[in-house]
Amino acid sequence: MIFNIQRFSTHDGQGIRTMVFFKGCPLRCLWCSNPESQSFVPELMYDAGRCQGFGDCLKFDEPIFTPANPVISQTGQSATSKRQIRISNSHTALYDISKYRDICASRALTVTGEEKSADEIVEIIEKDSQFYSNGGGVTLSGGEPLSQGENLTILLTTLKRKKYNVAVETSLHVKWHEIERCIGLVDTFLADLKHTDQKKFNEFTGGSAKLVKRNLHKFAAYDVNLIIRIPVIPSFNHTMPEMKGILDFVNSLNYVREIHFLPYHSFGSEKYVMMGKEIPLVDKKPVKESELNEYIDYAATLGFSAKIGG
Repeated sequence: MIFNIQRFSTHDGQGIRTMVFFKGCPLRCLWCSNPESQSFVPELMYDAGRCQGFGDCLKFDEPIFTPANPVISQTGQSATSKRQIRISNSHTALYDISKYRDICASRALTVTGEEKSADEIVEIIEKDSQFYSNGGGVTLSGGEPLSQGENLTILLTTLKRKKYNVAVETSLHVKWHEIERCIGLVDTFLADLKHTDQKKFNEFTGGSAKLVKRNLHKFAAYDVNLIIRIPVIPSFNHTMPEMKGILDFVNSLNYVREIHFLPYHSFGSEKYVMMGKEIPLVDKKPVKESELNEYIDYAATLGFSAKIGG
C-alpha cells in the first residue's frame, strides 16, 4: 500500500528521483513527519481550512460505522456558518472507508493510502525515466518499505530488470529475511540509525535498538552500498556523548563510509492535526544546521564522509 508518489525529487538519493512512499511502519517515532505513513491501512485526513460545509461526508444512507465509534461526526458550525466535522482514525482498520475517497468536492476530507500493483507503480515511474541521467532513479520510502513483504520484492525485481537505480529508505526495524531478499535488487540502502541505547530508542520509537544493530552487523557479510542516516532529535540523541556513541558504533561496522545527519524539523505538525492526533514533541524547536558541526567534525576524524541532509 502506498500513500504518495512524488515526482522530480532532488533529495533522498542522487540526481532526479521518483519517490514512492509506502504506508505502514513498525515504529512510532515521536518526530515522524509523515504520520499518515504509520498505519498499514487507509486513514482519513481532514483539512478544516478547506472545508466548505457541504456535508456530503455525513449523508450516507447506510452508515458503515457504529454510532458509538463514528469515523466522522459533526461538531457544529463555525463563525462563518459552515459545518465543521471531527474525524477519528481509531477504528478505520475495521471498516471499508474507500467510499470517502472522492466524496468531498472541496478536498477537505481525503483518504490516505491505496493499493497499487507493481505494474501500476512502474507505469508512473517510467514517465520520469528520461530524467534519470547523472545517477537519478527511484527511491522507495515510507513508512517502512521493507515491511511490504512480497509486493516489494515484485516491484524491486521489475525495477532491476528495467535497470533503474533504486535506493531504499529504511529503519532496518524488520526481520532479517525481509532485508536479505532485497539485497542484490537495491543499489543503495539509506538506513536510519536513530540511537544505540535500547531504553532511549524504545522510549522515543516504541522499537528495539538491538534489532537494528543486529541487522547492521549482518550486512557486513554482503557487498552492499549502505549509507547511515542519523536523525538529530532534541532530548533524544542531540548531545555530543550520545552522538559519539552512535558514531563509534557505526565505525565498528567497518563497511560504512558515509553518514548523513538529518536535523529535526516540525514540518509534519499540520498532518497530525488533520488526522485528529496530538502533535508529539510540540515544545521542541527545530535543530539548526550549525548545531551539527561538531558531529560532522567527529565523524570526519573517524574517516567518514559526512554531510547534512541527503
